[in-house]
Amino acid sequence: MILTLTEAANHRVKEMMAEQEGDNLFLRVGVKGGGCTGLTYGMGFDTELKEDDLSFEDDGVKVVIDNESAPLLRDVTIDFKQNMMGGGFKIDNPNAMVTCGCGSSFKTATNAGTPSKDC
Repeated sequence: MILTLTEAANHRVKEMMAEQEGDNLFLRVGVKGGGCTGLTYGMGFDTELKEDDLSFEDDGVKVVIDNESAPLLRDVTIDFKQNMMGGGFKIDNPNAMVTCGCGSSFKTATNAGTPSKDC
């Protein structure tokens, strides 16, 4: 596996999938340019595989990652935290050398990405 979902994240993804309409849903995780530090995470449900996608199953959740994002997501752990203000996914990326304050933007030693101008 390229990345890992904690038990809490896996449970929340399954809950969210159950609320969606459609068959053959999977969790797509990726990285694109932007954010304060150059790269941003993307996570959402999808039904269409692309030719160069990498896929695996983590305790009943099919996870798909595009080939370009895979090196940036290697050894990442995705967790879900619930508190009195709500909840959200937290990404722990050992490849990130710099992250923004909110944790949704990062850069690695080999990929600085393209920071957004409005940050």
